[in-house]
Amino acid sequence: MKIDPKMLRNVPGWEDAPVPLCFGGDLRALTFCCSPYYPLTFSSHCQRKNVLEKIGMTEKEFVKIKNEFSQEHGWDDKRVCFGSISYCCMRRGGCPSGRDHALIERYGKNPGDGLNDEILGKYFKLKKELAKKILEKAKNKDLVKDLLDIL
Repeated sequence: MKIDPKMLRNVPGWEDAPVPLCFGGDLRALTFCCSPYYPLTFSSHCQRKNVLEKIGMTEKEFVKIKNEFSQEHGWDDKRVCFGSISYCCMRRGGCPSGRDHALIERYGKNPGDGLNDEILGKYFKLKKELAKKILEKAKNKDLVKDLLDIL
């Protein structure tokens, strides 16, 4: 699978991370997708449903993977969208929801720490791990094989 380099970002903890699906990212970007059980402001841009169908995964399976990952890593948090950091996006310029505060609490060394590359590195490293878990559960193995190889 050929990936357009313009659709990749180097972020702390994940070199060559995909941009979100709604901006043209590859299948690994499912890790940044919202819960399918809520209406979206920009639903006309959302590719999650199409991509899940393409890889052979139901919305219910997708939610189960994200929710189990969230519980496994202590990512449940009422301040963030959909109640879990596993649904948080790639935004680096400050989250209008509570993601940044939730990450600082979990991964900051001092109570006064701001969001920094060390904290973001832990977040993006786990988002990469979540991307792998999602693609490993895809039924269309041929479609995800090359992406799993680079994860």
